[in-house]
Amino acid sequence: PDGPIVLLRGDMDALPMPEDTELPFASEVRNTMHACGHDTHTAMLVGAARLLADRRSELAGTVRFMFQPGEEGQFGARHMIDEGVLDGVGRAFGIHVTPNLPAGWVGTRPGPLLASADEFAITVRGRGGHASTPHFANDPIPVACEIVSALQTFVTRRVDVFAPGVISVTKVRAGTANNVIPETALLEGTVRAVSGRTRAAALEALERVATNVAAAHDMVAEVTLHDGYPVTVNDAGRAAGTIETATRLLGADHVIELPTPVMGAEDFSYVLEEVPGAMAFLGMCPPGANPGAAPPNHSNRMLLDEAPMADG
Repeated sequence: PDGPIVLLRGDMDALPMPEDTELPFASEVRNTMHACGHDTHTAMLVGAARLLADRRSELAGTVRFMFQPGEEGQFGARHMIDEGVLDGVGRAFGIHVTPNLPAGWVGTRPGPLLASADEFAITVRGRGGHASTPHFANDPIPVACEIVSALQTFVTRRVDVFAPGVISVTKVRAGTANNVIPETALLEGTVRAVSGRTRAAALEALERVATNVAAAHDMVAEVTLHDGYPVTVNDAGRAAGTIETATRLLGADHVIELPTPVMGAEDFSYVLEEVPGAMAFLGMCPPGANPGAAPPNHSNRMLLDEAPMADG
């Protein structure tokens, strides 16, 4: 039919982790779990396709359903865009479930909804030696610790609190024996931000801090950066329309305009860079659980109340 093309997106992939929910339908595939709710996204998108297909004659345009693989770090949305999934699309919408909102609630906001996420690795190169004679070596471990501390100071003292960023060092590795000072120390982690300006500043600081702290101790720091997903930015008008529609369908007491972005990341960001649209969260906190304390997405104990899937 004539009229606009509207895209609805649901991602499909699981995570490489063991499931510990004890549900009767828990994953039987070793180290594979739908711990981010993408199985519910797929089910809701199939349901939406069926409902809209039954009402095809009432539509004033075309709805395109984007069943997307590879959201969990494989840039699936980017690949589908390159293959033409957005050709002719005028607006796009996505949904993500969360156990950390009350069941049946919808939450979104205009502007930044989710952060960018980039990965880094820092290798500090010193000089190995025996633990009994550190003065004959050049120990990279204290220098690596100093780099971690300096990065946290950068975040708290140099980043605008109204355009936040997070640098998390999540892996530290050095040495193979308790009586040997190692030659190298490795740091790995992520950089997250909700604005392009903060993202660029944090990535630049990462390299500057690491190389200069190492140089102060007569060492070298090699910094490797891997660009990840950009900031997920909702179009203000489409976000307002999402809130209006959810309020009409679910009631004002089940809709919230989120006060701040979430520091997780999403490759739906690539879609919203190309066409105006919005993403929203759908609450699925399990019965009897506290949304603030329920095991979150990416936990191997994450549970969802499936009843709100009909709303999604």
